[in-house]
Amino acid sequence: MREPKISAGSFDLNKFLFGGYETDIITTFYGPGGSGKSNFCIMVATSQARKGNKVIFMDTEGGFSSDRFRQVHQGTKEEIERDLQNILLLKPTSFEEQEESFQKLLNHVKKGDVSLIIIDSIAMLYRLELGDAITAKDNEKISAINRNLANQLRTLNEIARKQNIPVLVTNQVYSTFTQNPEDQNLEKQVSMVGGDLLKYWSKCLIELQNFRGKRKLVLRKHRSLPVKELAFEIINIGIRKRGLF
Repeated sequence: MREPKISAGSFDLNKFLFGGYETDIITTFYGPGGSGKSNFCIMVATSQARKGNKVIFMDTEGGFSSDRFRQVHQGTKEEIERDLQNILLLKPTSFEEQEESFQKLLNHVKKGDVSLIIIDSIAMLYRLELGDAITAKDNEKISAINRNLANQLRTLNEIARKQNIPVLVTNQVYSTFTQNPEDQNLEKQVSMVGGDLLKYWSKCLIELQNFRGKRKLVLRKHRSLPVKELAFEIINIGIRKRGLF
């Protein structure tokens, strides 16, 4: 029987999450470019690959780096090359190809040897496709694109729940500004692309922030843990906890 959690590939992150990522849910990292989303994906992928476990890594943004994998791995050349074979890399370049990649994903899951699924990122190609449809004012296509994203998330949720395979996805964000009626200043609000869809299907939500080179993650949603923060820095072997943010 599969363990209820898998290692996040970091001592500090495992401690923060009380053991790592839960295996029967979708965990979503979201944040601006350069906040470290792909780094968290590579850390957990490396951790699983080193144990001989198969990882499906759908890379829609070119975030997977074999050089970064080698840095995090810290093994011999032979060990690294062996463990890289445990990463099944899917690289769709359009939302249509992303849908096709889900069929490949399902085929591999049926074989029963997949221990982790990573989608980095879930909404980048969706956002591009949706933008074109909005520009063309094609309401039928807009509805179809939203349905397709919902179906992809539903598929990932079913895999996680029924087969106890952890699913880690990353997502982009956009900023909006609202007026604070008390002091008349504009307040910046960060929202996920795909908004309610990702919030609904993800049982764990982790926001990444990067303010003037100082990084932190905020646990926004979890089934058993409270909202809390972890200041961190990126190092060769992954991340490590740092002082006050």
